[in-house]
Amino acid sequence: MSDDGKQSTVELRYEGGTQPLPLLTGTEGEHAFEVKTLLAAAGMTTLDPGFANTAACQSEITFIDGEAGILRYRGYPIQELAAGSSFLEVAYLVIHGELPEPGQLKEFSEQLQANAALPPELRAMLDAFPRNAHPMTLLASAVNTLGAFYADSTDPGDAEQVDRATMLLLAKLPTIAAHIYRNSIGEAPVAPDESLDYVENFLRMTFGELSGEAELDSLFVKALDLLLILHADHEQNCSTATVRVVGSSQASLYGSVSAGINALFGPLHGGANQAVLEMLEEIRGLGGDVDAFLAKVKDKQSKTRLMGFGHRVYKNFDPRSKEIKGLAAEILDRQENPDELFELALKLEGKALADSYFTDRKLYPNVDFYSGVIYRAMGFPTNMFTVLFAIGRLPGWIAHWREQRLDPAARIARPRQLYVGHAQRSYPGRV
Repeated sequence: MSDDGKQSTVELRYEGGTQPLPLLTGTEGEHAFEVKTLLAAAGMTTLDPGFANTAACQSEITFIDGEAGILRYRGYPIQELAAGSSFLEVAYLVIHGELPEPGQLKEFSEQLQANAALPPELRAMLDAFPRNAHPMTLLASAVNTLGAFYADSTDPGDAEQVDRATMLLLAKLPTIAAHIYRNSIGEAPVAPDESLDYVENFLRMTFGELSGEAELDSLFVKALDLLLILHADHEQNCSTATVRVVGSSQASLYGSVSAGINALFGPLHGGANQAVLEMLEEIRGLGGDVDAFLAKVKDKQSKTRLMGFGHRVYKNFDPRSKEIKGLAAEILDRQENPDELFELALKLEGKALADSYFTDRKLYPNVDFYSGVIYRAMGFPTNMFTVLFAIGRLPGWIAHWREQRLDPAARIARPRQLYVGHAQRSYPGRV
């Protein structure tokens, strides 16, 4: 608003006229001008490939300042949440807007524990899938199918059904993921144990047992809990935007999240940490010659890319990467044999950050650079990395779907286009 109480505007000037557009200001001082009346008033639309400069909604969930390297969930800095909260606390915060009181957290945890088991028919369906199929394909299918088993939780207009769907998804996604993994290695699935907390239960269902060393296993639980926190939400990324687009049609939470999983499966979105490991393997194949690899990256004739560096949003250090690096070192220091890929990652990071070619381009380590190394140390195969991403991102998907559901300004998503095909032409006659 301006000082005289009138709404601030910007003026669009074009051949034939001008159009005032409302200027909106966010909590942190960001500005956006609203163009929803532009087509009706001026007969024009905007063109923004990839929606890189288009705000599709107003949201209270996550704030990112890419230039300053800031990430906050519901106002809380990610560093503080990572240091002081559990994943379940953060999930509750992201979904419900406030950190839970101890009694609320206890009830939340107990509900998830009590609903982690899968229906026998869903287990049979998972067992019938090809065991060599990618886990993300199976995960998306199983989540979509949950709506058939829990039809009394699919109505977006019923708040109680929405709460039930929220709880069922959070409770069952780790069980589904673990079941898929166990099938892929030819081992019998492990049933959930209600006496264990969320992350520990998932690791037990996945591996049956971990290293057997209590301190290292405790580090594994801590590491996965942290990684899930760091992935819990990230504003309007591709998969979250997909959940919102599908949900805008009043599709169920299950169908919307399933669509988000498929979006995350795309290698440009959720597969970056796997690509980092593949890059480190390539460097190992060069005899560990980091300088030779970086020279290939800088060669304009080469297609070699520096994976795990740079981010669509962050033009500074990804705040999540700093939290992960220390934990990766702690885990790998406890292992009997040094991890060569981790050593290469440290060397690569040091060399890249000392090279103005990369720093001038604002290429800093992102969340994916060390997460794959940790997952590998824990025993996860690379095709499960994106599944772990999905488990972490689930609270964010749910929160955005729920927020949109209650937003009076929300409309079914229907982007415009600028048509550049043939003008009208005559249909040729047939002889």
